[in-house]
Amino acid sequence: MQLFISSAMLAELQQLALAAVPQEICGMLFGRDGRVDSYRAAKNVADNPLRHFEIDPAILIGAERGQRDGGEPILGYYHSHPGGTVDPSQTDADSAAPDGRLWLILNGQDAAAWHAIENGEIYGRFRAILLDCPGAKGLTAGE
Repeated sequence: MQLFISSAMLAELQQLALAAVPQEICGMLFGRDGRVDSYRAAKNVADNPLRHFEIDPAILIGAERGQRDGGEPILGYYHSHPGGTVDPSQTDADSAAPDGRLWLILNGQDAAAWHAIENGEIYGRFRAILLDCPGAKGLTAGE
């Protein structure tokens, strides 16, 4: 399994992450078969957005409803780790459902993709997957 994202789209997300430092950014990824077709930024409504993220529930509910009604399929989520690695944290694992969705973690420079599954190798929740982004720099996890 891998996550395909255009270098232009990844660059946009990295710019959003840099512009928000020191806060974490977050949002949703849409597409099929591991290919990101679009993303939707969401407000980070976490109590402490400097250390955690929580996607605005209105965005989540709207995306789930839209998918159910034949709209864009939800591929997964993205968020940033300002000043940190692009590895999932224990907090990420604690909040991730083992629903098979993909997670993109970025820090303004590097990025990595993860699959949220039951009994993953990382904190029992994530498995590293290849991030396929032709022309982009700073990819990790599964390169």
